[in-house]
Amino acid sequence: MREEELLIHRLKRYERSDMYPFHMPGHKRLKGGAEYETWFQNGMAFPNPFEVDITEIDGFDNLHHAEGILKKSMEWAAGLYGADRTWYLINGSTAGLLSAVCGCVPPGGRILMGRNCHKAAYHGVYLHQLQTSYVYPQSTGEWGIQGGILPEDVEKSLKEQPDIRAVLIVSPTYDGIVSDVKEIARVVHQAGLPLIVDEAHGAHFRYSEVFPQSALELGADVVIQSVHKTLPSLTQTAVLHMKCNRSDKGFYMDMEAVERYLQIFQSSSPSYVLMASIENSIFQMERLRVSGGLNYFTEALLQVRERLAAMKWLRLAGDELKGSCGIFDVDLSKIVVSTGYAPFDGEHLSEILRKQYHLEMEMCGADYVTAITAAGDSKMGLERLEAALLAIDQEIEKSSFGVCEKTKMLESEQKKKHSVSGMDETKETGPMGVYTIPARTVCTVREALDANKGRIPLEESAGRTAGEFVYIYPPGIPLIAPGECITDQVLTVVLDYIKKGLPVQGLSDTQRNTILCVEQ
Repeated sequence: MREEELLIHRLKRYERSDMYPFHMPGHKRLKGGAEYETWFQNGMAFPNPFEVDITEIDGFDNLHHAEGILKKSMEWAAGLYGADRTWYLINGSTAGLLSAVCGCVPPGGRILMGRNCHKAAYHGVYLHQLQTSYVYPQSTGEWGIQGGILPEDVEKSLKEQPDIRAVLIVSPTYDGIVSDVKEIARVVHQAGLPLIVDEAHGAHFRYSEVFPQSALELGADVVIQSVHKTLPSLTQTAVLHMKCNRSDKGFYMDMEAVERYLQIFQSSSPSYVLMASIENSIFQMERLRVSGGLNYFTEALLQVRERLAAMKWLRLAGDELKGSCGIFDVDLSKIVVSTGYAPFDGEHLSEILRKQYHLEMEMCGADYVTAITAAGDSKMGLERLEAALLAIDQEIEKSSFGVCEKTKMLESEQKKKHSVSGMDETKETGPMGVYTIPARTVCTVREALDANKGRIPLEESAGRTAGEFVYIYPPGIPLIAPGECITDQVLTVVLDYIKKGLPVQGLSDTQRNTILCVEQ
């Protein structure tokens, strides 16, 4: 390998480019402009990492046996977030999810989980040899994103399967959709069980009334947050909160078991650079909240959203979704743009934004793109995204497609006025509608992954039992999980995603021609 090909030099060259990040991590590579100079640039000033990269030396405590400064720091963070116990995670939310799943459900037990959970939750299911029952997000039709989880669906599952030992849901979703966590928590606690909430994309909620309430405030027992996603922290940093929600001030779960698994799934040599980043990001956000400085970001964000709402062919998802499809609230920091009425798909819109406007999105689906905004964004960056989307929308309007389709669209609007925010609800298997399709579980995840397997042409795999995962990354939610029957409906979606160039991963065959299936 030549020196210029080293990753460090590739990163340096990328840093010097004018590519603007509408993706995690939330520090946005310090692209915030002069408007943040007094707090962001100074507050985020970080020494050379080699100069402060230490091990567990005298005076610096030990994450796995915290008695000094780290214990005090995590207690401080718990107080800010309203938790009874908070742990710093240097192996990301993945470590938190694994620990919560294994600590709340005994080996071989049953967990009720959202079918739209991250693959890390399924890995926890595998490691602890758990049985799974699923609750499904609602479909949002042509919006193509996941809706919310209905409390009544959770309640129904708990009544039908009394052997369930814990409930795990994702709120908010990758696209900022928030379920009715308070009511779900009430239902789960009524059954005497703990509620785990993957709030990886909601670490910023507590810092502004513009954002939804955190699950921690709404009755969740274990809440995992990725501070690197929306706070100004380094990649791979997260926190796990636990709260005493029982009437006797006790925990619904075994707190000591969760903490024991944290020591198993986290590195025994935790990075002090990463722990310092977690602590500093929380400190900077709290300082912004107290001073009112975060208003600069939220006001700029809301202004951009207001102007983007005027787009005709590209559609901005927002507050109008609340109250439908199980959606209790919406995180407005996620700019989700649907291409449902455009002459191209989400992948093509993402490519236009990248190549023509040098804007990198967090992710794209078949019919939409998602941009993550955070306190680290500059007003100039937000306005670049606004200008690009408005220009693309105007180009569609002027094109032959726009002229020909305008009359049809106006007529269609009248028919769709009672649907979800004017979008057609007939499209049930869009990029996220696939997670509403009931899974046909043949065996457990553990049994499927450990079974004898054969390689089958993907196009001929309908009716077989999957022996490996298939997912789009991001967001890393399994389209097919090991142990599930590969139905014609799901297979059609997977093949369509591959044809459209979406990042379908998980298959051991990197060419995506075959899939491992359990031998019959």
